[in-house]
Amino acid sequence: MKKVFLTLAAVALVTTACGQGESTPKAAPASEAAATPETTAKQDAKPVELQFYFPVAVGGPITKLIDQLAADFHKENPTITVKPVYGGSYQDTMTKVVTSVQGGTSPDLAVLLSTDLYSLLSMNAIEDLTPRFNKEYFNGFYDAFMGNTKSGETVWSVPFQRSTIVLYYNKDLFKKAGLNPDKAPANWTEMREAASKLTVKDSAGKTSQWGIEIPSTGYQYWMLQALSLQTGTNIVSNDGKNVYFNKPEVQEALQYYTDLGRKDKVMPEGTLEWATVPSDFISGKTALMYHTTGNLTKVKTDAKFDFGVSFLPANKKYGSPTGGGNLYVFKGIPEDRKKAAVKFIEFLTQPQRVAQWSIDTGYVGTTKAAYETDLLKNYVKDFPQAAVARDQLQYADSELSTFQNGQVTKLFNDNIQAALLGNMSPKEALDKSQQQADDILKTFRK
Repeated sequence: MKKVFLTLAAVALVTTACGQGESTPKAAPASEAAATPETTAKQDAKPVELQFYFPVAVGGPITKLIDQLAADFHKENPTITVKPVYGGSYQDTMTKVVTSVQGGTSPDLAVLLSTDLYSLLSMNAIEDLTPRFNKEYFNGFYDAFMGNTKSGETVWSVPFQRSTIVLYYNKDLFKKAGLNPDKAPANWTEMREAASKLTVKDSAGKTSQWGIEIPSTGYQYWMLQALSLQTGTNIVSNDGKNVYFNKPEVQEALQYYTDLGRKDKVMPEGTLEWATVPSDFISGKTALMYHTTGNLTKVKTDAKFDFGVSFLPANKKYGSPTGGGNLYVFKGIPEDRKKAAVKFIEFLTQPQRVAQWSIDTGYVGTTKAAYETDLLKNYVKDFPQAAVARDQLQYADSELSTFQNGQVTKLFNDNIQAALLGNMSPKEALDKSQQQADDILKTFRK
């Protein structure tokens, strides 16, 4: 499973009435008409320009889509100019935001990882959005996506480009291997068995087609979290102060993750780049992949074969962490720009727009109302794979999010990768991760 600016220009409203005969009073000229409070407010409005940072972490023309949304918003709100600023990856965008905030030049709003919440709170960087929207507005989002927006009952961000991890599988390669192309692996045992049948070696004994690929760079913590949820536990508390990296269930999950490559030989050993795995799937180098639903539209567009999408296989149960980015408004900006930013967020989260964004990108529609639009209903009817991630939300839980989240995630990623490379056992990697994270988080538990 990613930046915009806004401008408020003054618009004078002129109301005229056409006379229908002597008995109908004629409207006074615009210059003589009594000014209503609404008219006066619009006349007094000053242009506002908002800077909007956004990242890209999936395939597809995201930058063009964001630019178009900004242009469409400006047409409806000529006093507001939105200037999107591409920040790179999520991590790069967060780095740019932190630098700007520390320098006193924060953007007005940004798409950042939903898991950046506690890091932004510790910087006192973001606006409390609870009073900016009514309760019914927030109730319109899927509960699974609201988990990473809140601290207690305070809402700090709005779900935007959200995802879960799903299983993609190549139906043509399933047929070739004698597997049922309409039945994805439902559990870990079935996945291991299918991956074995789908792993193909050439005449020289070199693997020419892998059974499965699970990324091991950038978001390996996210993949392990999915496997841990399937084994029966989440790896983080809901207050950002505690992690549970070395629970037995997490060790079982990491053992399975490492065994696929090192023991079962159905997945490449070592490092699998986040961005390379979808390319390998599209080119037929792997028959199965774990990846964000945010790449669904790219796979649909580029794959030259019939493919399926399913829930992630279960161990003790189904499970996936949510993922992706939320919309944040920054605290140290003038009130008129905060109001303009909120208006842009309302624009982006209207049902029809959420539906179109889901279709264009593959991200999950964040609101229930989006799936009630004819647009998304018809899309799902013709392309049922688009409903899988939404349906999997009933088994989803909040993504890893802590104070000092960048540090905690990096150390966890590094240790997971060490286990995947065989440099540490799963238990050693998880015990080390727990100790390092506890050292970082203990100051926030007081």
